[in-house]
Amino acid sequence: MLRFAPSPTGDMHIGNLRVAIINYIVAMQRGVEFIVRIEDTDKERNIEGKDGEILQILEKFALPHSQLFYQSANLHIHQTMAIRLLEEKKAFACDCTQDELENERQKAKDTKTAYRYSGKCEDKTSVDIEKMKADNKPFVIRLKKPTQNIIYNDLIKGSFETAPNEVDSFVILRADGTPTYNFACACDDMTSGVDMIIRGEDHISNTPKQIHIKNQLGYTQETIYAHLPIILNNENKKMSKRDDASSVKWLLENGFLPDAIINYLLLLGNNPPREIFTLPEAKEWFDLEKTGKSPAKFDIDKLKFINREHLKIMDDKKLSMLFGFSDAGIGKIAKLYINECSTTNKLDIKIKSIFAPKSFENEYKNEMILLQNIINNAPMLKTYDEFKNYIMQNSDLKGKMLFKPLRLLLTNEENGPELSELYPLIKSYLLEIVS
Repeated sequence: MLRFAPSPTGDMHIGNLRVAIINYIVAMQRGVEFIVRIEDTDKERNIEGKDGEILQILEKFALPHSQLFYQSANLHIHQTMAIRLLEEKKAFACDCTQDELENERQKAKDTKTAYRYSGKCEDKTSVDIEKMKADNKPFVIRLKKPTQNIIYNDLIKGSFETAPNEVDSFVILRADGTPTYNFACACDDMTSGVDMIIRGEDHISNTPKQIHIKNQLGYTQETIYAHLPIILNNENKKMSKRDDASSVKWLLENGFLPDAIINYLLLLGNNPPREIFTLPEAKEWFDLEKTGKSPAKFDIDKLKFINREHLKIMDDKKLSMLFGFSDAGIGKIAKLYINECSTTNKLDIKIKSIFAPKSFENEYKNEMILLQNIINNAPMLKTYDEFKNYIMQNSDLKGKMLFKPLRLLLTNEENGPELSELYPLIKSYLLEIVS
């Protein structure tokens, strides 16, 4: 079983979307369930409505899940497991104050050494815990650090070995009784039967801790790990909230198609048999173990190119519906503008411009008014040549003085696709367009 475990603390990041896509693909390839777990235990950082937004995005990208969990619903399980570790003396209660811990961190900083918990509370007994409770003294539960190195193999990054001191005796249950990220994550993966974890490489430091938690809880099922390289911005830094394009919501709002975004994200670190493909096609060739180890740089121009290619192959009627029309002809009109427009937003501007009221405040004002009257009284003319000849016969206009005002009247722009290509697609809308 594979899982996608986003936190509802902000817009979905493209790195998270890539994780979701790849988890979904691998689940389909392995014939196992793909589940979604909303990691909502950090109440202070949760943003209302973001969980729904995440689920809507997964739906838009056609990434269906078999089960949905909210991590906060498992609080009792997390607490029960933490108490069990405490009773088995694999964990201990720690009543060190924030000031004490901060002093220890400062000493480590002053001596230029990595901070590690001192271990001063490791020998506290159940009697000590009862006294802390009686005195209303807050305490956390820490998991004792491992006694030997944590070793695991990553399908993408290779072998990792982490020493006990690097894992340290970390907190698994806060003073308010809520679990820390690593503890809740490990417990939920165990109870859900997740046996393959694909996530971003920013989680590499969490993996040995989560393995240690599982080991101490007696979990024996093998878990396969794969950490995807980060995505960099133009400054070769990890893409952050400051980068607009890092937000999936921003990409969708700015006219990028889900199919194109999927295509682009799967190109990062992979060598597909062809550059333009769909998600079902990707399932046939994608190989997680062949994913590149190095960070990938986000290129908005490349995404625009891929988006344009997907617009070209999109069904005309489906494309029309993006602009609020059911007639496939509107999609055909949009495709005439694809070479100059790479997003649906820009295409929408072109379509709206054709149907918008026309401006006559230009040097061709008189010619436009003349053409408007002729077209409004013209019969239905099947071909562009018939249309053009009819106008020429009834206006005595030709050359620039015919085609410039005619284009402005039909499109509201001085440049654009050939009128001979445009006319067959707009002839049924002519009266609406020129009025």
